[in-house]
Amino acid sequence: MYTNIHPKLEETSKTSIESILNHNQITTFPKNSKSTNRPAPIDKEINLDPSKSIMSKTDARGIIEYANDYFMEISGYEEYELMGQPHNIIRHPDMPQVIFKLMWDRLNKGENIHAFVKNLAKDGRYYWVLTNFETKYDEEGIIISHYARRKAAPKNAIYSIDKLYKTLRAIERRQGLETSEKYLMGLLEEKQVTYDAFILNLLNIDTAVMDSYFGPIATKNYKTNKSPKRGFMSRLFK
Repeated sequence: MYTNIHPKLEETSKTSIESILNHNQITTFPKNSKSTNRPAPIDKEINLDPSKSIMSKTDARGIIEYANDYFMEISGYEEYELMGQPHNIIRHPDMPQVIFKLMWDRLNKGENIHAFVKNLAKDGRYYWVLTNFETKYDEEGIIISHYARRKAAPKNAIYSIDKLYKTLRAIERRQGLETSEKYLMGLLEEKQVTYDAFILNLLNIDTAVMDSYFGPIATKNYKTNKSPKRGFMSRLFK
């Protein structure tokens, strides 16, 4: 897990969460985006290999700087189509805005977040992932990038999370993002759990199993030779 907050983290507030959301996640493409057309969604799922990871690196605003081969294989985009684009190039319209707000709230604090995300491939198909992040800082403690590892979302939890997302999207269409967020917080309060505990409960696993599923992220500031463990999480896909 990458949840430790850098001692100079407060200095990272130069760009507000609101501006990040407006620029990259909540709205459509920003005005300076190279892409103008979004693929039309079709009701056909891409099944991911749970042993492989979709990896990407973005700057602090969510602009793609790197994507691995599996990212391009699944999304259907080439390197030249992804680099310099906001990560919401693969955002599926079924995703509620509040999930991205929650995600950016956490990332802006240097915190990891495991979220179920339904993504949109270039050909209109969709695929479900579970997210894992590591935040990078410069020498002054300012956030400069986010390194993401996404893996196949276990099938046993997709039905429940999809049902919740449909509810949140319906609320957003009628009442807006703020009301959707209040509903989500109310749901967590009713269940007396944090967001993280809610996700773990959906999967019926603990933090150690979640960590073993993603394994270590080997980057410049975090290197390890340990191999990810295989265990209960992998059995969720059988």
